[in-house]
Amino acid sequence: MKLTILGSGTSQGVPVIACECAVCRSTDRHDKRLRCSAMLEIGGKNILIDAGPDFRWQMLRAGVKDLRAVLLTHGHKDHIGGLDDIRAFNWVKQAAVDVYADVRTKEAVYQDYAYAFCENKYPGVPDIHLQVVDDRAFHIDGVEFIPIPVMHYKLPVLGYRTGNFAYVTDANFIPEKSMNRLAGVEYLVINALRKEEHLSHFTLSQALEVIDRLHVKHAWLTHIGHQMGLAAEVSGELPPNVSLAYDGLQVEI
Repeated sequence: MKLTILGSGTSQGVPVIACECAVCRSTDRHDKRLRCSAMLEIGGKNILIDAGPDFRWQMLRAGVKDLRAVLLTHGHKDHIGGLDDIRAFNWVKQAAVDVYADVRTKEAVYQDYAYAFCENKYPGVPDIHLQVVDDRAFHIDGVEFIPIPVMHYKLPVLGYRTGNFAYVTDANFIPEKSMNRLAGVEYLVINALRKEEHLSHFTLSQALEVIDRLHVKHAWLTHIGHQMGLAAEVSGELPPNVSLAYDGLQVEI
């Protein structure tokens, strides 16, 4: 299985166009982050996690030619705002793309993309086969995915586990049942917005606590705000088994 980090950033915080902080002025590519998304290549098939507003550019930049399925974590715009561009993969496949989401996220997708689900569709609209999941395991072409329910302040969000890998974004609390589902994970991508407290996201120290409890071989921090600081400096503060994710990171798991 190959993990690709397509986007490691966030919509949180001051817009880059209005910010003069060191991160926004940095020329280090590790400080240039599109919104949070990742892709797993399993058996030659690409499984995307979230499709935010940067989806089209992320696919082009990574040279992705085909997409087997999309797993959605929740219905916030920075995680579903690019689904219209799934139509390019409809053209390649000559078929709908499977999109997996919980009921709450399904309703957000139906609301934002009503034209894709109406009875009399306009030609060329995105063709989405939306499949509702709950907290039970499901399979895509024989590969098991286990939903990991977490909380994004008061909003339920789904992380996902497959094999020895798990992905958790937009969370600031992981229930004990979900921690049990993460037991034995060797590789983890988890959100860490910044060092200061936040209403709905893990801070750096909180994410490190989760990582330490799970005893993972390696973890990557994602959904990083520019308030976190320069990647080169923050990286020096992390344990040996933890790294900041960055756009374009690829690793065999």
